[in-house]
Amino acid sequence: MSAININKNNFQLEVMESDKPVLLDFWAPWCGPCRQVVPLVEQIAEERSDIKVGKVNVDEEQELAAQFRIMSIPTLMVIKNGEVTSHAMGARPKDQILAMLED
Repeated sequence: MSAININKNNFQLEVMESDKPVLLDFWAPWCGPCRQVVPLVEQIAEERSDIKVGKVNVDEEQELAAQFRIMSIPTLMVIKNGEVTSHAMGARPKDQILAMLED
């Protein structure tokens, strides 16, 4: 399954009410490090059916970015049962992203 575009309209259902852990990628199209992370996030979405992967474009979804106090992008966040369990700022290799899901 590919990553889902998350916005304020589907956030509650897709993220907060998800029965699976959710890996969220806060990004913007003009961000160089974000472009490095996108293929990794897409790979994880394709490989892991046990999680949900979402992408939040901070330019389009400023309310969500503010809600999570996103100060730097890319920011990766794991949400389980409506709670943030892990987050990291900056580009990360795939193994570090996957390790976030184990916390």
